[in-house]
Amino acid sequence: MKHVALRAPGQSGGLDITQGPRPKAEASEVLVRVHAAGVNRPDIIQRLGNYPPPPRASDSLGLEVAGEIAALGKGGEGGSLGGRVCGPVTGGGCADYVAVPVSQLLPVPKGMDSVTAAAIPETYFTVWTNVFQSGALKAGESLLVHGGASGIGTTAITLAHALGSTVCATVSSAEKAQGCRDLGAVEVVDCNTGNFADRLLEMTGGRGVDVILDMRAGPFFADTMRLIATRGRLVHIASLAGREVTLDISQMMRKRAIVTGSTLHALGRGKGPDRPGAA
Repeated sequence: MKHVALRAPGQSGGLDITQGPRPKAEASEVLVRVHAAGVNRPDIIQRLGNYPPPPRASDSLGLEVAGEIAALGKGGEGGSLGGRVCGPVTGGGCADYVAVPVSQLLPVPKGMDSVTAAAIPETYFTVWTNVFQSGALKAGESLLVHGGASGIGTTAITLAHALGSTVCATVSSAEKAQGCRDLGAVEVVDCNTGNFADRLLEMTGGRGVDVILDMRAGPFFADTMRLIATRGRLVHIASLAGREVTLDISQMMRKRAIVTGSTLHALGRGKGPDRPGAA
């Protein structure tokens, strides 16, 4: 089959379409014939050599796909041959075929094309895992989304607003701010023109925000911790502003706050042509 191979870390000129062995669906897996693959920031970071795949996962790019089930592995009976599905993989999605655990797949919504469906898994699984599972956001609570105009950000705003939470966001331009408001954010702070913690503490009467989804870290961390409410939850999914932060432990203790994080990359598996026997 054909797949996208990375000759060496760097710019997109280092990507080639080449031939390789077709993966096989093993226990509890299905083989998906790929119709479309999503492109995410982690794909770009991996291409640059800064986001290695988990042990024994495919080295090939592509973290989400949409397509049809071409073969069933033993125990993969949860899928049906020819069924249209989409889901996240840990690599190998930019290929003709990829083997995916059947538990990671969702049926493509009726009337949705494959290109649109391929853009669902990475953002929606990331938001659900981090905001609603790790962050335990409930209806009536407040959520701050750093980077609200990103793919993850717009998804988080949409879901949290639909499920009854008060949503705020930070952005880097007035145009992005309006886009977040259109999705349901009640307060959006342009970080180029004001301090988000001061603004949102004023809006909440000093109470702060229950859950914060953070993709920035770095120098924003101190203000983020200042803003978190008592018994609040801070969930990190990226460190675009810097990996190292300074934490005032006593502040975290006084607020009884939970600080956690995750990467979706290591939670699933996709077998690509370079590692046909990955487990």
